[in-house]
Amino acid sequence: MLRKLTLLVCGALLALALPLAAQAKTFFWISHGSPADPVWTYFLAGANQWAKDTGNTVKTSFHNGDVASQQEAVRSAIAAKADGIVTTSPDPGSLVQVTKEANDAKIPIINFNTPDPKASFNAYVGGDNVVFGRHWAQYLVDKGLVKSGDFVWAPVEVPGATYGVQEMEGIMSVFKPLGITAEVTETTLDQGEIITRMADYLTANRKKIKAIISLGDLADGSIKRVFDQVHVKPGEIPVVGWGNSLDTTQEVLNGYVNAAQWQDPQATSYVALSLAAMAASGIPPGFNIITGALYEKDKASIYDHILSGK
Repeated sequence: MLRKLTLLVCGALLALALPLAAQAKTFFWISHGSPADPVWTYFLAGANQWAKDTGNTVKTSFHNGDVASQQEAVRSAIAAKADGIVTTSPDPGSLVQVTKEANDAKIPIINFNTPDPKASFNAYVGGDNVVFGRHWAQYLVDKGLVKSGDFVWAPVEVPGATYGVQEMEGIMSVFKPLGITAEVTETTLDQGEIITRMADYLTANRKKIKAIISLGDLADGSIKRVFDQVHVKPGEIPVVGWGNSLDTTQEVLNGYVNAAQWQDPQATSYVALSLAAMAASGIPPGFNIITGALYEKDKASIYDHILSGK
C-alpha cells in the first residue's frame, strides 16, 4: 500500500513537472557591445536574472561593434527556431533585413538599448539617444557653460555606431542654431588606449575645448584619469554624458562630471526579454518602453549604490 501511494505521489509530481518543463522557452540576447565595457555587465546581469526568475533559457552573445557578426547571430537564432530574440542595433539600418527574416519566421524580435525605427522590431526598450543628446547639449546651454562660437569635444568608443550617431543628431539640433561646433573623436574599446587617446587629444586642444560630451560609458568613465593625467582640475572643463558605471558616479560625486545619464541597464534587459516572452505567448506588445534619467551630484549616490550592488 505504501509503495503504491509513493508511486501515485511520484506520478502526480511528474505530471505537474512535465507541463512546467514544456513551458520553458529559449531566447537569444544579442549585443553590439563589448564584455569589457562595464555597463554591459549590468545589461547582462539583467538578462541572467530574468532567466533565473522565469526558468527560461537565455543564450547571450557580444559582438564588439561587428555588424556582420551580429547579423549572423540573429540569423543563427532564427535558424535555431528561437522563441524570441532581443537585440541592440549596431548601426542604423544594419538589421533591417534580418529583422524582416525574424518577422517572416514569426519569431518576436525586440530592440533594446539602441533604437532603429527603420527595422520592423516588435517593440523597443531603452533610452532615446536623440533625446539624450539634446538634453546634454541643452544642459550645457541652460547652465551657461557654453555659448555661441564655442567648441565642444565629443569622444566616443565606436564612431558611426548607432548610439553615437543618434546622440550627435540630438546634440547638433541644439548647438547648430546657436553657432556652437563639436567634433567626434574615436577612443576605441580598450581602456588603456582610451585614456591615451583622450589625454593626447585634450593636451593638443586644451585651449579651444569649452566642454566635453562623452558619447559612451567607457569615455565618460575615463574623465578623472584623463583630467588627472593632463592636470585639469575637477570642474575646470564642464562634462556631461553617460553614467552607467561606478567610475562615472564617483566622477559626478567628486566634481569631474557635471551630469550623467542613467540608462537602467539591468531593467532594460529584463523588460526586453519579458516583452519577447509575452509576444511569444501571443500577446503583441504594440508599444515601446523608454528608460533613463539625467542625474547630478545630489542624486549620484542613488546610482552609485545600485552599481556597487550594496
